[in-house]
Amino acid sequence: MNISYNWLKEYVDFDLTPAEVAEALTSIGLETGGVEEVETIKGGLEGVVIGEILTCEPHPNSDHMHVTTVNLGSGEPVQIVCGAPNVAAGQKVVVATLGTKLYDGDECFTIKKSKLRGVESNGMICAEDEIGIGTSHEGIIVLPVDAVPGTPAKDYYHISSEYVLEVDITPNRADACSHYGVARDLYAYLIQNGKHSELKRPSVEDFRVESHALDIDVEVEDTEACPRYAGVTVKGVTVKESPEWLQNKLRLIGLRPINNIVDVTNYILHAYGQPLHCFDADKIKGGKIVVRTCNEGTRFVTLDEVERKLSARDLMICNAEEPMCMAGVFGGLDSGTTEQTTNVFIESAYFHPTWIRKTARRHGLGTDASFRFERGIDPDNTIYALKAAALLVKELAGGEIASDIKDCYPNPIQDFSVSLSYKQVHDLIGKEIPTETIKSICQSLEMKITDETAEGIGLLVPAYRVDVQRPCDVVEDILRIYGYNNVEIPTTLKSSLTTKGEVDRSQKLQNLIGEQLVGCGFNEILNNSLTAAAYYEGLDRHKPENLVRLLNPLSNDLNAMRQTLLFGGLESIRRNANRKNPDLKFFEYGNCYQYFAKKKDPEKTLAAYKESYHLGLWVTGKRVSNSWIHADEDSSVYELKAYVMNIFLRLGLDLRTTLSCPVQDNIFSIAQSIQTRGGKTLATFGIIAKKLLKAFDIDNEVYYADINWNELMKAIRTSKVNFTELPKYPAVKRDLALLLDKNVAFAEIEKIAFDSERKLLKSIELFDVYEGKNLESGKKSYAVSFILQDETATLNDKQIDKIMQKLITNLTTKLNAQLR
Repeated sequence: MNISYNWLKEYVDFDLTPAEVAEALTSIGLETGGVEEVETIKGGLEGVVIGEILTCEPHPNSDHMHVTTVNLGSGEPVQIVCGAPNVAAGQKVVVATLGTKLYDGDECFTIKKSKLRGVESNGMICAEDEIGIGTSHEGIIVLPVDAVPGTPAKDYYHISSEYVLEVDITPNRADACSHYGVARDLYAYLIQNGKHSELKRPSVEDFRVESHALDIDVEVEDTEACPRYAGVTVKGVTVKESPEWLQNKLRLIGLRPINNIVDVTNYILHAYGQPLHCFDADKIKGGKIVVRTCNEGTRFVTLDEVERKLSARDLMICNAEEPMCMAGVFGGLDSGTTEQTTNVFIESAYFHPTWIRKTARRHGLGTDASFRFERGIDPDNTIYALKAAALLVKELAGGEIASDIKDCYPNPIQDFSVSLSYKQVHDLIGKEIPTETIKSICQSLEMKITDETAEGIGLLVPAYRVDVQRPCDVVEDILRIYGYNNVEIPTTLKSSLTTKGEVDRSQKLQNLIGEQLVGCGFNEILNNSLTAAAYYEGLDRHKPENLVRLLNPLSNDLNAMRQTLLFGGLESIRRNANRKNPDLKFFEYGNCYQYFAKKKDPEKTLAAYKESYHLGLWVTGKRVSNSWIHADEDSSVYELKAYVMNIFLRLGLDLRTTLSCPVQDNIFSIAQSIQTRGGKTLATFGIIAKKLLKAFDIDNEVYYADINWNELMKAIRTSKVNFTELPKYPAVKRDLALLLDKNVAFAEIEKIAFDSERKLLKSIELFDVYEGKNLESGKKSYAVSFILQDETATLNDKQIDKIMQKLITNLTTKLNAQLR
């Protein structure tokens, strides 16, 4: 949220610089990401001055231009050629002198000496849009006769630099979603740090009802969804452009001025945190406001001209006949003010946060108003904001306040009562803070002390502090104002002895494998556990019905818990590829979540849910690129397989105890899984399907491996990685060329070979695959090396031949293999 430095000063007295204010706010929990110096008009009108046209003659070579001489307040008058139709001698005008930089959006142009149709021109007499103070280009700006030539335009228009603080508001701090809300916290900080300050806001005592000529009744049918609703009418307004001071305030914080009525509501929202809505009173049919819900499926056209179907749980602001506005979320197409509006009804309300949040999520709408309502605003600020808005409308648009304030508030929201023990404060903070300091901080945060004892105090916390309802919440508030840095780090450390368990071992091995992968050129990524449920539509492996869905998601992109690490990695790949970084190797550790409706048990809440820890690997792009010593080489799924196997080997997993199985699902175009002999899947890896890559707008092949870390830890529970000396006796290699059916995988050969000889067969290597001429149809040739070794003696030919014959027999019998 953007906070104006000077606007903040209107509510609290301080002499801190913008940087010091940013530091103070960050220290009390309102993290300020940056301070930006902003000019209300780009360029600050440097080089632009007030001038007086002394003479104005027709251009000799043009039927619409004029040649003028202009007094700039000092030195000789200058000659300027002007094409505006309203230029005349004697006018006071705005002149851009030579060298001045003017801006049109992001484009900049410099005023230079030039010749227009053969006549020299030494500057430019400006229109409103050319210097950024308006939008008109019908002619040059003509100033009042009392304007003084030579006066800098920035002084004439009171243009000055401003500072904008970018304050990050956490979801629990709805009370700080305004300039006055931030000022309240800054005031508490100043008082705690011994600085004299005063918290103030403009008085609304001048509010007077001038007539009852436009009385509009208010009826609230659903007081749960709308605990408080207030409104007042202003008759005889003129909708027009806002004055410069108001436009500048709004532009400064990133808002576009619209008209004086709408700008007033935006001003009040960002000043005091109270969303308002101005209705055209003449469009309120039946002269009555009704706050109610509508029938399920009722059609309603919102301000963005989109027709929406309403839910029976959408709170609506209606007239006597039809809905006009989605309460606290979005206006209707005909609900707002236009240039023809002469009478307005100003709404100021407190809506139940849950109702507003659900409506906003249901319709995919997010507005400044819903942002505040769904977090909880100040119910006691409603009338003040309404009066302030009515007075400002009257000041800027004319008219009269033409009705009493209608305030429907049947069940006033009470302040929160909290009993605070001094001991609890000391225990939670870890330091004994003087009781007077505790009381001072509470009072500076507008908490009322209702009773006091030697052990603690009773407090009434304002209703707008929806995040402070328990003693520990009050302690947190005390600590942030007291200052985290004022709590000393203790010189002693209290600890207890513990023994390392499975979790410690797992974390140690995670670090070990992480370092191994980094050494292989991988980068570790960390993605959100929340993901989009839409990613899982139509998947075979991770079905939508197994998603753990959020009841109140922040958005449709974060409405479920992830079942796989895959999609987070694809998002990271897309982001990098879009920024010209396509050659990537990523890994990520993280939990995955699943829901199984069949396992639901009323007595065991978590029975239907499963959480498992996984390691994901992603490889894409080129393995080698732009190397003077090596030709460019694409990554491959075999490279990914090597990384997976090296992880297993590093952890001490005996690969001979595993099985390789083909995987058929629509995540991969081709894939393989590594399983234990008990059927537990340790890893699945393969080539991501083209359809999935297209959905993420990724052009390169992506190779992905999912390692089930929990199952892998169980598989290596008894494994140990030990040092052994190199064998003293030589290994023997024997090669076989095998003719096999095309559907036979190398993993089947491995399994049969290791089953045939467990002791002396050390490894098997596939060094050639051939399919093509001179082979029978449906056949392929594998060239395989078998490495044999006895660590206690040298193998003789008889032993070797016996083992090889056994291998050949089993391969022939089980795979119908033939020797070539």
